[in-house]
Amino acid sequence: MSITGDYEPSTSSWVADQVAEYEASGGTRANTLRDTGIPIIVVTMRGAKSGKVRKIGLMRVEHDGVYALVASKGGSPTHPAWYHNLLADPQIMIQDGPAPHDYVVREIDGDERSVWWERAAAVYPPYLDYAKKAGRLIPVLLAEPVGDEAS
Repeated sequence: MSITGDYEPSTSSWVADQVAEYEASGGTRANTLRDTGIPIIVVTMRGAKSGKVRKIGLMRVEHDGVYALVASKGGSPTHPAWYHNLLADPQIMIQDGPAPHDYVVREIDGDERSVWWERAAAVYPPYLDYAKKAGRLIPVLLAEPVGDEAS
């Protein structure tokens, strides 16, 4: 399913630089959140408004080949732009290592969200503080492998 088209790097230079270094190194460099040592993944999607290819680094919250994408925006009262991109087009690619793979995203709630929220907070405890200050329920989306990659 490859996502093709004009790539528009993040307006945040450190995000754009990290994505570029991660991809150029096959995931061997720039693969943690700054100096925390916490692993990240690179998510490729299509912009909801622009239609351009967008890429971001997110915390690596993985279980049995499925990834949680936590729309925390650092505890901001608004959802990150990428959340709206994924709702508009749930077909994405995730790079967790040397090569990207195809996934489809869906937002989760209820007990399923609770289980994944606990997994996310175990990986990145600041999510708990973000939830307190956000004034909103932080969305959790699951990225599940597509087709042959589902096994």
